[in-house]
Amino acid sequence: MKYYEIDVLVGKTLIKVEGLNNGSHVVTFLCGDGSTYRMEHMQDCCESVSLEEIVGDVADIIGTPILKAEGSANNDNPLSEYTESHTWTFYRLVTNKGTVVLRWYGESNGYYSEGVEFFEVEP
Repeated sequence: MKYYEIDVLVGKTLIKVEGLNNGSHVVTFLCGDGSTYRMEHMQDCCESVSLEEIVGDVADIIGTPILKAEGSANNDNPLSEYTESHTWTFYRLVTNKGTVVLRWYGESNGYYSEGVEFFEVEP
């Protein structure tokens, strides 16, 4: 498994995106050049990470080249006052038709990863 930053999608044309549901743990990006990428959290003990929200129209990133793909994270506004540690991770995909933002939320006891991995799926 080879890990990448999401900007590897710049210049690629997505033909399908699977798993775009609130609460999802895996999102798969199928590209027109035959490559496939997956965004997910490798679950471990004492933590939870899931897709919290999709902002924008997913149709805007299908069938047209990705012009910009970027990720960012912060630790603002936990979903619960009882959360020991949390991370919001945002992934923005931009085409000439529009922008889609995938908003992930992770929480843990502070000793485990709350982030999302992005990697190429080997054929």
